[in-house]
Amino acid sequence: MEKLFKLKENGTTVSTEVMAGITTFFAMAYIIAVNPNTLSQAGMEWGAVFLATIISAVVGTLIMGLVANVPYAQAPGMGLNAFFVYTVCFQLQFTWQQALSMVFICGLINIFITVTKIRKIIIKAIPQSLQNAIGGGIGVFIAYLGFLNVGFITFDSGVPAIATLNQPVLWIFLIGLVLAAILTLKNVKGGILIAIIVTTILGIPFGVTTTTDTVSFSEALSALPSTFGVIFTSEGLPSLFSDLSRLPLVLITNFAFSMSDTFDTIGTFIGTGRRSGIFSEEDEKALETSSGFSSKMDKALFADATATSIGAIFGTSNTTTYVESAAGIGAGGRTGLTSVVTAICFALSAFLATFVSAIPSAATAPALIIVGCMMVSSFAEIDWSNLEDAIPAFFAGIFMALCYSISYGIASAFIFYCLIKIFKKQAKDIHPIIAGVALLFILNFVLLAII
Repeated sequence: MEKLFKLKENGTTVSTEVMAGITTFFAMAYIIAVNPNTLSQAGMEWGAVFLATIISAVVGTLIMGLVANVPYAQAPGMGLNAFFVYTVCFQLQFTWQQALSMVFICGLINIFITVTKIRKIIIKAIPQSLQNAIGGGIGVFIAYLGFLNVGFITFDSGVPAIATLNQPVLWIFLIGLVLAAILTLKNVKGGILIAIIVTTILGIPFGVTTTTDTVSFSEALSALPSTFGVIFTSEGLPSLFSDLSRLPLVLITNFAFSMSDTFDTIGTFIGTGRRSGIFSEEDEKALETSSGFSSKMDKALFADATATSIGAIFGTSNTTTYVESAAGIGAGGRTGLTSVVTAICFALSAFLATFVSAIPSAATAPALIIVGCMMVSSFAEIDWSNLEDAIPAFFAGIFMALCYSISYGIASAFIFYCLIKIFKKQAKDIHPIIAGVALLFILNFVLLAII
């Protein structure tokens, strides 16, 4: 165990890593139910997507833990699954088989830009102030997710507002939030996980924690062939390119998938890895100077790139590195053992879906909020009195949560960074990668507006 994960070198223990892995799993376990509920709207079998979600999470997270030795978990991404259904299938009128095929191609593109080092060149090109802003922004984003997931913030009146505190789910949430805050302040080992468990139990008499009806494992298994490998049939990849008039739309959609997936991942790695020390200065130097896949970041990026194509083969939308991994990192996770534990939990959840899905958002939301609070400390490294830094940092740090997208927060920050440099007559200071990515994002927004 020590030889494989280098626990002492990373200042951690087996018990801490196990606790962190379980914490990460509970923080993102909602995807087990949410993803099939979302994708089934496009006509996919609920049971097939349920298993495909778990399989892609297990495989992707194991690759991350065993190959890269970092505490990140992967699963089909929220936002990307909504884009899959509501934009690609409903609005653009692609079949779900064609949409899966585009996800598979997106995975191949991500593998290509990882192998050719384009991804890590992008990371090294991001200015220090923006890296800090992205880290703090992800903290704001996941805290915001926590408030939204439990319904504490509502939009009933057309603007954000605090919900009326007359619902048991909000009472349990507030108890869990106070408990998580106290345990974290007291440096209790596994405090976030303890808060999740206690809050879940407290929710039982209030009817907040309930068991839900789910498809049995055997039923899901019998449905899996309906999505597994469908991209290689006549309804998948071949049909995608059979109508040449739709080819530009196919290319635009693939581009949108790839941009979102890539920058969600880069944002998560920068935001959580730098602050926690998972990616050290040595790792960042190795990322820049090493050849092949010798650094942690190289391996982590490759692990993330392979997961999307694997997920598409089984029958789910883009698999990506989860920002909720920050919950496990906040609980002390520092190595791939955390990821392996999370992967095992996902595998077991296929058989224990009823119990796992019983953990309410009221129990997991406080974990996201407390971890978000810890991550916002990255903002302290930014010179907010200097508007050249402050304006792009605002878009990376605050707009990210407001628009509910890590990649769009980064996009707006890159665009404003370039505009400021141009109007300050400092265009030569703009890294070609940042300029190129900003132009691609602008093109992406224009094309999405047109289609």
